[in-house]
Amino acid sequence: MSIKTHFSGFFGAIAASVFFIMPATDAQAEAITLTDIAGREVTLPELPNKIILGESRMMYAIAPMIDGNPLEKIVGWKNDLEQYDPDTFRKYQAAFPDDTKRQINFGNPYAGDFSIEAVLEAETDVVLLDVGNLFKAEETGLIEKLEKAGVQVVFIDYRRNATENTVPSILILGRLFGTEKRAAEFIDFYIAQMRKVTNIVDSIPADERPLVVVENAAGWQQDHCCWSFGPYNYGRFVELAGGVNYASTLANAYSVTLSLEGIVEADPDVIIGTGANWSESRPEVTSVLLGYDADEAINAERLLGLSQRDGFKDLRAVKEGNFHSIYHQFYNSPYHFVAIQQIAKWLYPDDFEDLDPKATLDELHTKFLPFENSGQFWASLPGTH
Repeated sequence: MSIKTHFSGFFGAIAASVFFIMPATDAQAEAITLTDIAGREVTLPELPNKIILGESRMMYAIAPMIDGNPLEKIVGWKNDLEQYDPDTFRKYQAAFPDDTKRQINFGNPYAGDFSIEAVLEAETDVVLLDVGNLFKAEETGLIEKLEKAGVQVVFIDYRRNATENTVPSILILGRLFGTEKRAAEFIDFYIAQMRKVTNIVDSIPADERPLVVVENAAGWQQDHCCWSFGPYNYGRFVELAGGVNYASTLANAYSVTLSLEGIVEADPDVIIGTGANWSESRPEVTSVLLGYDADEAINAERLLGLSQRDGFKDLRAVKEGNFHSIYHQFYNSPYHFVAIQQIAKWLYPDDFEDLDPKATLDELHTKFLPFENSGQFWASLPGTH
């Protein structure tokens, strides 16, 4: 069975992908052939038992696939989850202390600290990589080295073309973990949650859509303005939520650097910065520390501080209370439907009065994650909606 990964549109991708879900029969004994997000055909003699994650934040996608211990088959990873989202890391640590502790930090797969010998010593079957790093993996010879050693490489994607590649990536994970039924259940949930926004937004005329500036990792560098996204990732989330993404008007690129002068001239209707708990690995950040351990009072002060930076404090979006922060890590997970719902609610509060993104996030945890929801994942200026 082959998973198709090239689609003309978001829901076309879903329809095509779902068509290829088939029940497994004696999966442990059967060879598995799939097409990964890079378009590479990969064949495994049987279900893999030992998997290395090129990024530990891939656990965002793996956890919903497993009804039980999602770390059982994971033998190691790059430690980015602990570095950039320690709140989530602690959730896994509390739920699965032994399995979290035994994880080997293999480092960056595209740098010299990633040892093929260590991969082999761990008796690894599969290394999961992000398709955004395909060129690096090819340039460094990583794919060739691993495959010569008998270790297969599979690419997935929740970051670059997230809304197009989430469903096929979930299908791939369902195949690799032998949990196709669970994958199908998550896809049903994902589509239903996305449709709560797109069914309404599709009818809004283009000339009535608000201009939105997304500030990527707001406060990461105190004297820098600003990183943003073109029509990908959070830029695409804004578009699906019914906004015009300012950076997309400047460049058709994944990452776009904005100038403060350009933002002032554009005078956007809404400004949304991304934030997460980066303070443990980078204490100097002034970002809003969103996540499972977030303190709402502290974050209110931090968001207010970001809004009062030179150039920002006089913007219409700040004065009218349309200055917000949202969890950065939604950008790299299949949970981005929560971000899209919240952005839609900010852009069209009347149209989405009955939409409850917090309830959506709670339901996600109840149905698909091995721990309860907690903390704070978005914020608005104090005294605003």
